[in-house]
Amino acid sequence: MGRVFNVTGACSPARHYMVDFEPRLVQIKSMIAAGDYFSINRARQYGKTTTLRALAEYLKDEYVVISLDFQKMTTKDFSSESNFVRGLAREINKVLKRLSAVPDEPADRLRQMSLDREDTFGLTEIFDCFSDWCGLSDKPIVLLIDEVDTASNNQVFLDFLALLRAYYLDRDVTPTFQSVILAGLYDVRNVKRKIRPDEEHKQNSPWNIAADFNIEMGFSSAEIAGMLGEYEADYHTGMNIGKMADSIYAYTSGYPYLVSRLCKFMDEKIAGSENYPDKSSAWTNGGFQEAVKLILNETNTLYQSLIGKVREYPALKSVLYDLLFTGKQSQYNGLNEFIEIAAMFGFVKNSDGFVEISNRIFETVLYNWFISEESINNQFYKIGAQEKNKFITGGHLNVRLVLERFVMSFHDLYAEQDDEFLEDVGRRYFLLYLKPIINGTGNYYVEARTRNQKRTDLIIDYRGEQFVIELKIWHGNAYNQRGESQLMEYLDYFHLKKGYMLSFNFNQKKQIGIKDISLGEKVLVEAVV
Repeated sequence: MGRVFNVTGACSPARHYMVDFEPRLVQIKSMIAAGDYFSINRARQYGKTTTLRALAEYLKDEYVVISLDFQKMTTKDFSSESNFVRGLAREINKVLKRLSAVPDEPADRLRQMSLDREDTFGLTEIFDCFSDWCGLSDKPIVLLIDEVDTASNNQVFLDFLALLRAYYLDRDVTPTFQSVILAGLYDVRNVKRKIRPDEEHKQNSPWNIAADFNIEMGFSSAEIAGMLGEYEADYHTGMNIGKMADSIYAYTSGYPYLVSRLCKFMDEKIAGSENYPDKSSAWTNGGFQEAVKLILNETNTLYQSLIGKVREYPALKSVLYDLLFTGKQSQYNGLNEFIEIAAMFGFVKNSDGFVEISNRIFETVLYNWFISEESINNQFYKIGAQEKNKFITGGHLNVRLVLERFVMSFHDLYAEQDDEFLEDVGRRYFLLYLKPIINGTGNYYVEARTRNQKRTDLIIDYRGEQFVIELKIWHGNAYNQRGESQLMEYLDYFHLKKGYMLSFNFNQKKQIGIKDISLGEKVLVEAVV
């Protein structure tokens, strides 16, 4: 069986299509050479385990690598110091079987510790053993521990970190590990030592020696293209590798799981379907849009975690809601609990000092969730659902008619509302109206670069056709003309001849309705509410 795109567990070059990890391995190795102790903290399904395994292989000629996974240790192993030492020694002994030239004396002691049933050994004894091993070893020793979150709530793990710290600080006179790398979701530097009841020691992290880990773990468009190149060499689909890589990156911002998931859908779900009978037809823009539809419509642990955090933190929900529907930005402050949590889980990021949703996939999942929350009692959603068949002719979406009917409905329902109300809800109500019309067949997303309190560009993909709609608040003729010019530039980018504009105009003399405006070789369909 040939290689596949993997979305479950660590990746292996022999079995899976992968990006080239070597550039980041080179950077990590330089930190190890400098003697750094550090954590690799990234969101779920972000390639931490794959990175550690690749790193262990990359280092093996120059270092002795002890690679552990705390998921292999049980609750009992963390229940007491002696149990932890016994469990740790047990896992290290498994590693020893794969290593050569391990000094006999520390190897024998570790075996004794792993078999100890008299609670003879504690952390002091195993760290003495580590130190002796490091002093006798022909190569520097590197300790890698994956899934440290498994242990982070246990006092014995905090004691273990404290001893790593103590030996690190004393390493000029006492042999110890060249480098220690802890991988997990949570930043171990935030784990507090609790041995003493006084506040000073509660706030003292035993992992405050850790160096900053600023190496990019997400995939770049070029790295995605490299992975697709390997796939193309096997299957000769004729895909435009650079364009496909750019499309995948545009939706995922390089989030490893999402990248691989889209590729897996095109390879295994889209190829061989009714409309895309082979791999050549699947690896096209149309096949990609079908994969986007599949990934947006599935339920997975990432989405469940995202929505769970939004529900858990009302302030986060408010920030994201305002950002998505009104363009209102919030300052990014990593000391703010809900922002820190959302960033740690990979859902938001710092963009020039403001909160930004990490990628287009998560953004659209949030749009869909907010809309579903409001759709039950929303008149626009109900009208859109009732009228959806009117807008599809021969399999094509009639966007002009969508705008025309929305303007009529909006005027009928909200003509007497004040400007502040209309400015707040207008764009949100259009998305509520649009969602049931394209649901199940088309996708939409908001171009983040244009989203602000004055303007939002909405891109609709429907059966391989793309439509650009600018949603904007009226701010006078001069601003309107600038908006038209910007929209024309956007149409050039998408190679489209027709664009659409939905203007929420609060001028008392406004003329509601829809009209066509010729702008050179292009046509702008403008609807005014």
